[in-house]
Formats: sequence, structure tokens, C-alpha cells
Amino acid sequence: MMIQKELKEDLQLKWSRLQEALLKINADGCLLHMDVNLFYATGRVFNGYFYLPAEGAPWFFVLRPNGLTGERVRYIRKPEQMPELFAELQIPMPQKLLLEADELTYNTYIRLQTAFQPRETGNATQVLRQIRSIKTPWEIEQFRFSARQHALTYAEIPACFRPGMTDLELQYEIEARMRRNGSMGLFRTFGSNMDIFMGSLLAGENAETPSPFDFALGGGGPNASLPIGANGTPLKEGTAIMVDMAGNYTPYITDMTRVFSVGKLPGEAYRAHQVALNIQQEIEEISRPGTPCAELYNRSLAIVEREGLSQFFMGTRQQAKFVGHGIGIQINELPVLTPRSKEVLAPNMVFALEPKFVIPGVGAVGIENSFRVTEAGLEKLTVCEEAIVQLPFEQINIL
Repeated sequence: MMIQKELKEDLQLKWSRLQEALLKINADGCLLHMDVNLFYATGRVFNGYFYLPAEGAPWFFVLRPNGLTGERVRYIRKPEQMPELFAELQIPMPQKLLLEADELTYNTYIRLQTAFQPRETGNATQVLRQIRSIKTPWEIEQFRFSARQHALTYAEIPACFRPGMTDLELQYEIEARMRRNGSMGLFRTFGSNMDIFMGSLLAGENAETPSPFDFALGGGGPNASLPIGANGTPLKEGTAIMVDMAGNYTPYITDMTRVFSVGKLPGEAYRAHQVALNIQQEIEEISRPGTPCAELYNRSLAIVEREGLSQFFMGTRQQAKFVGHGIGIQINELPVLTPRSKEVLAPNMVFALEPKFVIPGVGAVGIENSFRVTEAGLEKLTVCEEAIVQLPFEQINIL
């Protein structure tokens, strides 16, 4: 497999981490097929399989596209050919094989089990998610680039606004700026029923609408097939607009939320927004390698309760029970900042912190930034204005 020069050291590090994990659980090998895991392990997406033994170099079994070359690349027509190639290439057949059990279709999973007939099958999905939670130096640089472009786009949002717009019309203008600034336009998530296009924008009363999707806040969405985010709400005076559009300017997604207002908002909205900033400041101060993720949630909740804002925290009619989450190739990676989390912060984890409030009749306020965990604390990756930005509002007279 031809690998970009800049990725070679990065991939070697990832393979060694995965092999270390395989040896810890006495697994003989790991077979990957899902596009996100293939990209993580190979630096590209292809239709096929990546096999990494617990010891030794990996193999690449390719269905499509044509033209991939390399000493350890073999083309196949179907997965059942892989055991034949193992025998031909003198690759030991794995007795304990890890497959992406949480992601593969049932049919693919059964075909692979039948083809390899391992004594034991383990779950590669959970192993990969744990390994992917610790970012490599190359990945961190990808985040930094995404964060810079993300901030550039957000700085242009006031220029996207025109009086009389709906939330959807504003979102379309922001999406165009995102694309011009290099966004790939692909919002990858882990888990089913999580389809969303480039991010979310919530305005006014729509911020209270519950969604079936497991994101921090909801919104009715444009129709029943996409029940999240903007829904055509008019952007009238006194409306809060929460912009939570993806920073997918590289394969590694930064997560950032900023709030804009049409004219002035009620005082309670500004107070809640300041509480969100206070939560962020406290989390920045206490976060170190070894800090329990549950403690970060509980500290956040304690501030919310002290300020008497519990009924508005992370929603009203439906409240999310987390205040942050890991990010990476997918927007919802490990760790997750929940009250029952068993995870602790570790160096080079990258996560989004998003304390948010919904003020009935006004909209959502709060903050979200992406942070890297360092030995000394947190490095804020997404840097731009954090106060509520007032958009110009002119009364439109309809004759």
C-alpha cells in the first residue's frame, strides 16, 4: 500500500499501539473493514480489509479501487479468499480474531467468522475506540489546522446574516463559508440514527424541541427524516442563535459552539451564558491527566445548581446527561464526560466541553470548545470570541 511519507511514522505508532492492545488480551490479530478504522490504520479509505497480526507487519486486502500497489497489498474478489491467501503467504491463522462487532453488518460479521473460523472472536470496535482516544502528534496537528479554519469561518458569521432570514437560510450561508474555507462537508458520527449535515443551528423556541439523536441539544429539523437542528424558525428580534457547525477541515473534527443574537436578549440569557463560561473556566483549572471525567461533569452540575439554572441546563423538555465528549475522526469519540463515567483524562486526549442552557422563548446560550489534554493541563484548540455576538437588526416594514 502506497502511504504518504508524512503518515509513515504516525501509522507505525498506531500499529504498535494496536499490537500492544492485542497482546494484552491474548488476541492473535485484528481485521478492520469500516471506513473510519481503515483511515485510522492506513491513512486512506478503501473497500477491503486491513489485517494486523499481534506481531509483525500488516496486510492489505483490497476489493476497490483498482491501482493500489505495495509489497503487502493483495486484491480479492470476496472476503472468503483471505484464508487462502493466509495459507499461501504463510500468515498464521488467528485463533483469537478481533472484528468490528459493533459496526459490521450481521452478514459481513457472519461471513468473516465462517471464513476464518477462529476459536474466539473479540470486539475490535471497543479496542479501537480506546486506542483512538489518545491522539498521535500528527493527529493533533490536524486538529490545530481544523481549529484555525473553524475560527475563521465563525468570524465570518455576522456577514452571513440578513434581517428577515430564517434559521435555515442563515445555516445555508454559513455552510457556504465553511466550504470555501476548506470544509470537507462530512460529519462523521459513531452509532446508528445519528445522520446530520455539517452541524446544527438552533434559534428561538426550536432549541427546546427534543430530538431522538444523542447530541447535547435537539431541534425539530427541516422535516421528519432529519429531526434535529434548524427548522425554518424566523430570526426575529430577541432571538438567540446557537451555531454548532462542524470543524471538519481535515479528517479530524473540531467541535465549537458560539452564540449570536438578533438585537438584545433578556438578562437571564446573558447570565446563563456567563455561567457556561464560568463552568468552562473551572474545568480548565482542574483538568489534568488522571482527573476523572465524572468529576468534570459533577463540578459543572454543582455550579449550575448553585446558580439556580438546573431546569435549563443541557435542555429543558429533554436534558442531555453529559457535558462533553471526545472528538476525532468521528464527532463522538471517547472519553465522555458523564456522571457515571469510569474514564480519566490522559495526555493527548482531545475532547469538546459544551456547557449549554436553553432559555424558553429565547433560545440556547452557552459555549463549546475543543481541548487537548497535556501534562500541564488543557490546551484550548478553538480560539475565537466567546461572548454573545449581537447581529445587526433592522425592523422590516411590510406595506
